[in-house]
Amino acid sequence: MPTTRLHFIRHSEAFSNVPHDGRVVSGMRGDKGLTPRGVAQVERLRDRLLATGELVADVVRASTLLRAWQTAEILAPAWDTPIIPDDDLHELRPGASDGLSVEVARERYGNVDFNQEAYRPKSPGGEIWGQFVLRVGTMLDRVTRDYAGKTVVLITSGGVIHATFLVFFSMHTLLPPAAWFATENASTTTWEQRPWRNQPSVWTLLRYNDTSHLNDR
Repeated sequence: MPTTRLHFIRHSEAFSNVPHDGRVVSGMRGDKGLTPRGVAQVERLRDRLLATGELVADVVRASTLLRAWQTAEILAPAWDTPIIPDDDLHELRPGASDGLSVEVARERYGNVDFNQEAYRPKSPGGEIWGQFVLRVGTMLDRVTRDYAGKTVVLITSGGVIHATFLVFFSMHTLLPPAAWFATENASTTTWEQRPWRNQPSVWTLLRYNDTSHLNDR
């Protein structure tokens, strides 16, 4: 079976990542894009990739959330291939609270804990955790089938990268895991599908949360 490699890049620092007065729920409506610091972070990643050539890509796909799409546009010179928009690379979809201030959203819809209320979304029309992981798993299956034997770069949000662990390790997906992840902004994570022992294909984690380009920040 041909080797398929998936490089995940988390968007760099966005306004939605920085606690501040008036911070809004950042789905498609509320996303304000990257901070100046975030732009500098992803520029450093771009320069690293141009210098090393370490992420040679057959295909580049990116979330259409502003923070991820801006990240992809800055990184574009690193690859000689167009960026393909992919809505399935979105972070968990918040629903009706999208674009509201965090304080107003909490007052209006409460503070939902998926560990306690697995079937209640953050606000009407939003995804529950299980739906989110199912979407990510379906996206991973589609990408793997469509680009079998190729190297694919996927520019996305932290939650999508977290969900890959649940999908590839066949973990319980209805509730969030008991332990969490620390996926940093502008980081790279790589999974590879390849034969192993007597199995035709196994997903192997080659690296997680690589931010060496930011070491002297």
